[in-house]
Amino acid sequence: MPIATSNINALGTLRLLEAIRILDGKKNIRLYQASSSEMFGSSPAPQNEQTPMHPCSPYGVAKLYAYWMVKTYRDSYGLYAANGILFNHESPLRGEEFVTRKITRAVCEMEQGIRNMLILGNLDARRDWGHARDYMRGAWQILQQDVPDDYVLATGKAYSVREFVEASFRFINVDIVWQGREKEEVGIDKKTGNVLVKINADLFRPKEVNELLGDAGKAKKILKWDPEFSFDELVEDMMIADRKRVQGQI
Repeated sequence: MPIATSNINALGTLRLLEAIRILDGKKNIRLYQASSSEMFGSSPAPQNEQTPMHPCSPYGVAKLYAYWMVKTYRDSYGLYAANGILFNHESPLRGEEFVTRKITRAVCEMEQGIRNMLILGNLDARRDWGHARDYMRGAWQILQQDVPDDYVLATGKAYSVREFVEASFRFINVDIVWQGREKEEVGIDKKTGNVLVKINADLFRPKEVNELLGDAGKAKKILKWDPEFSFDELVEDMMIADRKRVQGQI
């Protein structure tokens, strides 16, 4: 939905900036803009605050518009406005339209016998996945600085969708082995031989971002920020919550 995406992520930020300017709120209002690693798009990994930005989606383009508006209003009007360029941050609260929750929810439903198949797109896309608890702590720290600035928050470690699938199945004691190539590839339960994962070509992006891997050196140096959750701990946290949801406990 490129028009809705632009209206919300690009113009939404501009409206907030204009409101602060009109209200002369630069002395008592601090704006945090949730920028995104999707702004980097096809730029080679690792990506930091100095990396050229080449977004590959309407979402990335809209976020880049907001990013530059924040910098423009900060420089032109003295607003306290900061960009947090956050790489993929996940948690049990992530919406099921995102691939991470799609995976954890499906695996938990398979564990309970509610479904028998997980359908995915590009298994080889790689993302720097971290826990939202770490990232929101970092966002708060960004707003505590005396001078507003822009910061990348990332774990510095990238994992593929394939690896996220494997980690999720490991949580329910299922080892996935892969057979076939490209869009004919399937994920098979090593113990039973049952096909549990299939590929749907319609789920591939028109222009895929192959790897997003962040360099949070600036945040570590200035904010003293460092992620506390590992990749496996993130997957475990999401799987525990989705298991409870599937079982009707929450």
